[in-house]
Amino acid sequence: MPHTAIDWRPRLLAILAAQPQDADGSHDINHFDRVWNTARQLMATAPGADTEIVIAACYLHDLVNLPKNHPERHLASRRSASLARVLLAEAGYPAAKLDAVAHAIEAHSFSANIEPITLEAQIVQDADRLDALGMIGIARLFYIAGRLGHRLAHPDDPLALARELDDTAYSLDHIVVKLAGLPDRMRTEAGRRLGWERLETVMAFREAFAKEWHPDGIEP
Repeated sequence: MPHTAIDWRPRLLAILAAQPQDADGSHDINHFDRVWNTARQLMATAPGADTEIVIAACYLHDLVNLPKNHPERHLASRRSASLARVLLAEAGYPAAKLDAVAHAIEAHSFSANIEPITLEAQIVQDADRLDALGMIGIARLFYIAGRLGHRLAHPDDPLALARELDDTAYSLDHIVVKLAGLPDRMRTEAGRRLGWERLETVMAFREAFAKEWHPDGIEP
């Protein structure tokens, strides 16, 4: 009997548990669970997607997780896909679906700039990018920026009203530099809808942050 998504999850978790543990808390098991749960929401409005391909890509897309500032960051998804092929084959995953899983993993990455040509790859890409938005997206933004040594915000102009944006120096700038453009880049209609909803939360946070950063009436 072929495996279903229900019984593949524990197998995928076992694969992850057997890998060297990464201390990056923004790409942990909870992240993979959220991406999978979001992908399930997207699949509900995208009939025809192969659940077995989507769940495998959701859980194994970050097998090779390089820091955002690593010079080979753009190669991480390709390396994850290659490793996923080997590990899935060893676990008895259907050989006929390995190419589709590998493509979905390769195409999920923003830095890799690979066009997702299958419905499954589009769903995985949207689901992963949606985790960068909303309240959890805000938390992940500052967690990752802290690991990279970035400051919270520009000391005098947090909203970049009179300067160029620079998210390599100021964490808050990343909202406009990258996150604000994600909804329009979603591949599925449901992904775009969720993206705009979550971006509203992020932009409201940005405004509230700036008010607390420099409250009215502060003495110079």
